[in-house]
Amino acid sequence: MPDFEAMEIQERIAQKAHDLFLQYGIRSISMDEIAAQLGISKKTIYQFYTDKDALVDSVIAIVVKENEDECFCCQRKSENPIHEVFVAIEMVQEMLRAMNPTVMYDLQKYHPAAFQKISDHKNKFLYKQIKENLEKGIELQIYRDDIDVEILSRFRLVTTFMLFSPDFFPPGKHKLDMIMEEISIHFLYGLATPKGVKLIQKYQQQRQNKHI
Repeated sequence: MPDFEAMEIQERIAQKAHDLFLQYGIRSISMDEIAAQLGISKKTIYQFYTDKDALVDSVIAIVVKENEDECFCCQRKSENPIHEVFVAIEMVQEMLRAMNPTVMYDLQKYHPAAFQKISDHKNKFLYKQIKENLEKGIELQIYRDDIDVEILSRFRLVTTFMLFSPDFFPPGKHKLDMIMEEISIHFLYGLATPKGVKLIQKYQQQRQNKHI
C-alpha cells in the first residue's frame, strides 16, 4: 500500500486506541477490541505496532502533543497568569470528565516506559509552563514576590498529579474535575497579592455566572 495510506491507517489505530484507553482504561481494552472497533484485523494492527506497549507508547505521544497544544492555547487566550489558570481549569476539566480515572494507574503499573514519558513531560515541559506563569505573576504584582518559584512550581506539579492517586482520592468518592478545581483555586489564593485576590474573585464570579 502507498506510504500515505499506511500512515493514515497507523494514525487511525493510534487515535482509536487513544479514545478507548481514555474512556475505559488501558488494561481493559485489548488489541482485539481495538481491531473490532476499527473494522480491521488484529494482524493489521501488528503490522504497525509490535505489541500493546508500542501502541500505548504511540498514544502517549498523542496525549503529550495535545497537552502542549492546550497549554499554548491557554496562554494565548489568557489576560494574565491568574486568568491562564482559570482557562486551564476549564480545558482540563473537560478532559477529566471524559477520562477513566484508572488510566494513570494502568500506565504506571503495566506500561512503565510510557509512564516515564508522561513523567518526563511533567517534569520538563509542565514545570517550565508553571514556572513561567509564577514569574509573570510576580512581575505583574498579582503573585507575591516573596514566594520560592522553584519550590512552588514543583509543589504545583505534585498536587496536580496527586488527584490520580487512589491512595489520596479513592475512585468514585470525588470527581476528578472537582478535585482539580479545588486544588487549583487553593493554590492561587496562596500565591496572590491583594490585587491578585481581586482577579481570582472576578474569574470565580464569571465561572459561577457561566454555570448558572
